[in-house]
Amino acid sequence: MMDNSCWGMGMGWGMWFIPILIILAIYFLVKNNLRPKSGPNSESPIEILKRRYANGEITKEQFEEIKKNIS
Repeated sequence: MMDNSCWGMGMGWGMWFIPILIILAIYFLVKNNLRPKSGPNSESPIEILKRRYANGEITKEQFEEIKKNIS
């Protein structure tokens, strides 16, 4: 018969492995969902500029000047 004492901790690691895996999975899911979205779904600079002009945050002259600089 095999003696379990040769494995050192025995079932100790097994009892901790799955809960730690679950906690890590939850952590990474929450972390990724709370991060600000960037990439293909975020607004482009021209879209931001158009929105600011539409909201009256900048004048037509400012819009044209900034548009020239970012294009």
